[in-house]
Amino acid sequence: MSQPAFVNDAKVMAKGQVTIPKNVRAALGVDTGDRVTFIVDGNNVRVVNSTVYALMRFQEQMKGEAEKAGLFTEDDVAEWISQSRREEAVE
Repeated sequence: MSQPAFVNDAKVMAKGQVTIPKNVRAALGVDTGDRVTFIVDGNNVRVVNSTVYALMRFQEQMKGEAEKAGLFTEDDVAEWISQSRREEAVE
């Protein structure tokens, strides 16, 4: 098993609250008011930046959809966007 980049621990308070250590917040890219997601897998829990996690899930769900729509290159996407804007302007 490989060694983690760093290990940190925190105390669980009476209401189940835990302060996320500063170096962990920095690693996650979260700040005051941001949300985190807990992913529980057996005895293991991962804490991830909720925004990043949501984007990763969305990308996974959309995998292959561009090809189904005939969008294979960035130029294809740019043309689709331009065409959509032209159609909206006509409406």
